[in-house]
Amino acid sequence: MPGDIRILVAEDHNIVRDGIIGLLENMAGLYVVGEAANGNDLVEKYSMLVPDVVISDISMPGMSGIDAVIEISKKYPDIKALFLSIHEGEEFIFHVLKAGGKGLLSKNIIKGELIYAIKVVAQGGKYFGSGYTEEKLKEILERNTPADPAAVFQFTDLSRREIEVLRLVCDGYSSFEIAEALEIGKKTVDTHRSSIMKKLGVENTSQLIKFAVKNRLVI
Repeated sequence: MPGDIRILVAEDHNIVRDGIIGLLENMAGLYVVGEAANGNDLVEKYSMLVPDVVISDISMPGMSGIDAVIEISKKYPDIKALFLSIHEGEEFIFHVLKAGGKGLLSKNIIKGELIYAIKVVAQGGKYFGSGYTEEKLKEILERNTPADPAAVFQFTDLSRREIEVLRLVCDGYSSFEIAEALEIGKKTVDTHRSSIMKKLGVENTSQLIKFAVKNRLVI
């Protein structure tokens, strides 16, 4: 309808994506114009639809939501992206801000706050939850920007497939779910996980996620 906020939803889990769309379709003033299952799909659909707001998962197979928004912003610098994630914390807020994102919310968010965040972002504002003022967001950017970018771990020792596996591990996927998402065998996934841990010098999944977030490997 004319005047409605046009929304594009990007989420690799079908059930989660359908749930978000179902919730939004029942809200007056909001209109879902399309959906995407991964970052590459998001880039393509955005160019076709040019929505008012993008709601995207951060970590998706292949191109992440963050990388997709960065790519889209090269042609559409005014993109308004609101991210959803199972992860919380300054590190993720930092990544979203650096990518030009306008908001980040937990996937456990209640419906009312999601709708409010969409409207704030559509009007040109930012929403990262109550308490995150512009001053606070500026402090997060300054605090998390490394003084020496060269000191941050780079992807150079990880293969493209290992990077994909790492991102999905950090997004809470099990080895079986990663195998399905990447269309490879579970044993192959386990081999990649062991190789990643060895290369990064960590001993378990908890340490792996902590290392990946600290060194900007999961966005």
